[in-house]
Order: sequence, then structure tokens, then C-alpha cells
Amino acid sequence: MKKRIFVYVLCIVTIFVITCSVMFNFNKKENKKITLAEVAHTVFYAPMYVAIENNYFKDNGIEIDLVLTSGADKVAAALLSNDADIGLCGAEATIYVYNGGEKDYLQTFSQLTQKDGSFIVSRKKYKNFKLNDLKGKTVIGGRAAGMPEMTLEYALQKNGIDPRNDLNIDTSVAFPAMGGTFIGGYGDFVTLFEPTASMVEKQGYGYVVASVGSLGGIVPYTSFSARKSFLNNNKDIIKKFDKSIQEGLDYVYSHTDEEVAKTILSQFPNSSLSEITAAVKRYRETEVWPENTSFTKKSFNHLQEIMINYGEIKKKVNYNKLFYKIKGH
Repeated sequence: MKKRIFVYVLCIVTIFVITCSVMFNFNKKENKKITLAEVAHTVFYAPMYVAIENNYFKDNGIEIDLVLTSGADKVAAALLSNDADIGLCGAEATIYVYNGGEKDYLQTFSQLTQKDGSFIVSRKKYKNFKLNDLKGKTVIGGRAAGMPEMTLEYALQKNGIDPRNDLNIDTSVAFPAMGGTFIGGYGDFVTLFEPTASMVEKQGYGYVVASVGSLGGIVPYTSFSARKSFLNNNKDIIKKFDKSIQEGLDYVYSHTDEEVAKTILSQFPNSSLSEITAAVKRYRETEVWPENTSFTKKSFNHLQEIMINYGEIKKKVNYNKLFYKIKGH
């Protein structure tokens, strides 16, 4: 009798466990996988890496597949070909695509940085560097019509320097090769992002003398964009994505340079904690990270002024056309 009761109880418990397991798996929602194409891998994007390392994306129901896609033009191409869902690059890419007549054009929905993140690195040491020191020199400036190079030229012109005639800005060197080319002995100056700038300086190959971001002003420099159709079909995901980035920004603002560096260190296996900490400190001092993910019409128009100044576009595109407003933002 006792044995029969035991069997009954065991059966009931087994059925209960199986039922609970089935119900749990039925109600459990899988994270939405998002292919995210980043234009470069740099400490400049620290808040995003914080969101990845601290599982903010996962906690908000998103799984990130991060893919390095060097060049804003390449990021835009990846989005248009559906090889990526969301792209992280300069907002200028959305303008190029829109002006090209693409029907399912790109819109920006969230900013990660608000200034240029490159630094002017000199081969020789200056006690009091001025932009006039670039006259007659060769500068490895990055891709032609890329935001780092356009911002540099804008800053030069605002300081009375003709970027086409007063110096030689070499735009033929690919972005990933800029640091190595400079170390190899070519050029008097180079514009580098972190942690490369700090590494070049630490190894004694050059000296960081100025921040291009401080010279160029506030713009939605690096931002997240996607095709219109993707944004309209994934409104909830976009809202959660933006929330994750905001949490990353909040973390950066509420933690020390070293704490941020420790959090993102695994993203830079070839760099030391001290190098990443120094890079975070340098970016914090130049105020490259916004307090929130929204960007203004004023900053977007300033970006377009830089592009017009360069000769890349003739007139401004309406802010409301290329900015995707997240509901409740």
C-alpha cells in the first residue's frame, strides 16, 4: 500500500515538474538577434562596449552580433544589402544615401558620441602646439570625405589655414593602417583614435598634441542608423536598443575611468589596463560622450555645415527626414 502511494506521489510530482518546465519554456522569449556593424573598434565607443559587457542588451531582450565594417560607406552598404540590421558610423552616411535617391533610406535613431574622437599626433614634441604648426607638413588624415578628415579641414579653415594648399593631408592611407604607417616613418602628423593614439605615444613614436573633437564642435558624430523599413517594423527592438545604449552612457558617467576601462578591457586584448584607462580619461576630458542618446537639429545642421564646407554636399537635408524619433523618448 505504501509502495503504491509512493508511486502515485512520484507520478504526480513528475507530471508537475514536466508541466512547469513546458510552461516555462513556452513563456520564455528568445532574445532578438541584431547584427551590428561598427565602423571602427575604438575606446571612443566605450558606452556601447559597456552595454555589451554588462549584459544591458541581453537584459533588454537583444543579442548583439558585433561586426567590424571599416568605413562609414561600408557600414551603409551593409545596411542597404541587409548584411547588417543596425550600423554605427558617422551620421553623414545617412545623408549620402538619402541624396543618392534610395527609397528605403537610412535614418539615425540614437547617438553614441557628440564630437570627433581623433587626436592629432605629432612626430616631434611641442611645448605649445598650434594649428599653424601644421603648415608645410604632411598629415595622415584618414579617408577623403570621412568625418575625421572633414572635421580636421573644417577646423583648419576656421583658423585661417587652407587645408589644400598650406599643408599636405594624405587621404590615401586606409584607416586601419594609419598608426602603423606613421610608426613606419611616414608623415609629420597623423590623426588617430584611442587606444592607438595612447599606444603610439607610450611607445615613443609620437606625441598627442590636440583633440580634433575639441576643434570641430558638437555634432551627432557616431550614431546608430538603420533602414526606414527596419525601424518601422522593429519599433520595440529599437526602443530597447536605445535603452541599452543609454544605460551604457549612464554607467560611464557614474563610474571612474579605471572602472570603465576594467569593464571594456576584454574588448581590447592587445592593450593594457593602464592604456585603456588613459584613453577613457582623454575622451572624458574632451567631452566626447553625450549625456543622452538624443541629438538636436542644431548639432545635425552643424555636421552638415562641415560637409558643405568640405564641398561634399551643396545644401542641408531636413533634420526630420533623417532623424527617427523613438516614441516616448
